Amino acid sequence: MSEIVGVTYPIPKQFMDRFFKGKDVFVKPATVWKQLKPGMKFVFYQSREDTGFVGEAKIKRVILSEDPMKLYETYGDRIFLTKDELKEYIKSQERWKSGWKSRGQQKKKLWMAIELEDIKKYDKPIKPKRFVPVGGQYLRD
Repeated sequence: MSEIVGVTYPIPKQFMDRFFKGKDVFVKPATVWKQLKPGMKFVFYQSREDTGFVGEAKIKRVILSEDPMKLYETYGDRIFLTKDELKEYIKSQERWKSGWKSRGQQKKKLWMAIELEDIKKYDKPIKPKRFVPVGGQYLRD
């Protein structure tokens, strides 16, 4: 099997430009993260309209938290969503109730923050060869 070199996640177009204007922390429910390491590539997949890969960055570090609002204590306004937008996102995720059960007890859902560096925007969107699922996908060489 080919080596994992990075990851991509769909990000709605309305939020994408924030990464190219100083925001460098991506937050979402923790999916496709266990193989990520500092130095790997993070490719921005723009979803909803003008879809495609629109830029890339290097992963500086990945942090997991049961309370995504606590990530503001670490990163403040470096996070690409405002506090209100993140609260809405959290609320929209609750309907999926995808926390898993262990010994009959509900486990809290983990959220992740991916700190990015060396962010670059592509000249034009690049269409992916394969569909990028909502949860993201690893990139292999």
